[in-house]
Amino acid sequence: FPESLQLPCLAAVRRLSARRSHARPEMWHYGIVGMTEEGWARWTGGILMPNDLLPALRPARVAWNKGRLIGQKRPLLPRHVWSIRVRLEMADNPRDLALFNMAVDSKLRGCDLVALRVRDVFAAGRVKERASMIQSKTGKPVSFEITETTRLSLERWIRDPEMIGLDFLWPSRIHGSPHLSTRQYARIVRGWVMSLGLEPSAYGTHSMRRTKVAQIYKKTGNLRAVQLLLGHTKMDSTVRYLGVDIEDALSLSEGIDL
Repeated sequence: FPESLQLPCLAAVRRLSARRSHARPEMWHYGIVGMTEEGWARWTGGILMPNDLLPALRPARVAWNKGRLIGQKRPLLPRHVWSIRVRLEMADNPRDLALFNMAVDSKLRGCDLVALRVRDVFAAGRVKERASMIQSKTGKPVSFEITETTRLSLERWIRDPEMIGLDFLWPSRIHGSPHLSTRQYARIVRGWVMSLGLEPSAYGTHSMRRTKVAQIYKKTGNLRAVQLLLGHTKMDSTVRYLGVDIEDALSLSEGIDL
């Protein structure tokens, strides 16, 4: 322990009570346990407290991702998309069918998808072929197409008696909540993934956002188009989002046979 700090520490012993249950042995000796930075500066004449003596901050709760493998979520493959559509049609679930089709077509983040309003996609008695909305994350507009399959499922859902007089496209069934929450949307996506026998931890709401753009990039290689569709400000974000470097490197490597 620095000699220049021994006297101030001994002075602190007479004024502060040590909490030994959370202290290190070397801190007990000098009686500085429990002292705040302000108290230290006051009793030492303005000397800054050493970093190793600063009190440790303990989180109020365990981090949600502790012990979990967190990474990019995989996009759904075309066969997965058709399988989920068929299952939802057979289950006669118009809301989830429209939600699934809209999630694939719009490529929106979950927070923006659940906040869609009827007027965003429906006007003059019919579903729009193209729509746009302001992204909550960036505050910038993004446009998306609505294919015929999605338009048919949306029109069926909007004309459902359950939707009469409602403003949001995906109303919540919980009193007091205006629209579907992102957490509930994540549970719905998890159900779709598990119905196919896929590993649920490998897929999530971002899988829906990545599904169509992954196919667009695979077929065209047009990164600029993907950037516009995702509403990214920087090209680097799109490159990282698609994992382009890894996929391209593996494709090149697989084409070389020695």
